Amino acid sequence: MPQPPAAVIFDLDGTLVDTADEFVTVVQTLRAEHDLPPLPNQRIRASVSNGARALVSLALDLTEDDADFETRRLRLLELYGEVLGTTARPYPGIENLLRALGERGIPWGVSTNKPRAYAEPLMARLDLQPALGSLVCPDDVSQRKPHPEPLWLNCSQLGVNPAESIYVGDHLRDIEAGRRAGLFTIAARYGYIEPGDDPGSWGADAEVRDSTELTPLILPDLA
Repeated sequence: MPQPPAAVIFDLDGTLVDTADEFVTVVQTLRAEHDLPPLPNQRIRASVSNGARALVSLALDLTEDDADFETRRLRLLELYGEVLGTTARPYPGIENLLRALGERGIPWGVSTNKPRAYAEPLMARLDLQPALGSLVCPDDVSQRKPHPEPLWLNCSQLGVNPAESIYVGDHLRDIEAGRRAGLFTIAARYGYIEPGDDPGSWGADAEVRDSTELTPLILPDLA
């Protein structure tokens, strides 16, 4: 692991911030609008990292080939906009880690598959300000994760060498993107892991079971 790292880049949902309760509310509301019974909350939480399309499929048992899929997707996004940032919170220990990085002059950024229209206001409401504004969303690149392009853009914005930097994420696509981009990768087991998925099989360079383990791993002088 780079010591000290040139930069630390995080995935957003399920890694830096716990947004699952908002998506639980959205999915359950969407189901209620179609007279469907509630789903187990944990089932929804496990699917958050898969994005809006997957949540529509989960909520209404639709495929993207269904005629009204896009209408339902837009409704889900409308519902999400109404609750965005209301219950989301940084994971335990994250704010302390970001503060410690800042004190050491180590920049941090965010690489997410969440559209900027949602990612930017969410981070603003939580007062999370990445160094040099390095928030990379699908809007900013031609190919999203697991392609390495988003992380290369983060590193370019931060002026750092990927080989000297760290990427933390809670999904296989995060680890694939990080490895392909040449960063040291950390799998966040505390995030939105689907049943039957094993982060130990993702090929990450390291992993943590709890968000509070990130600080002593990344900044061992604070351990």
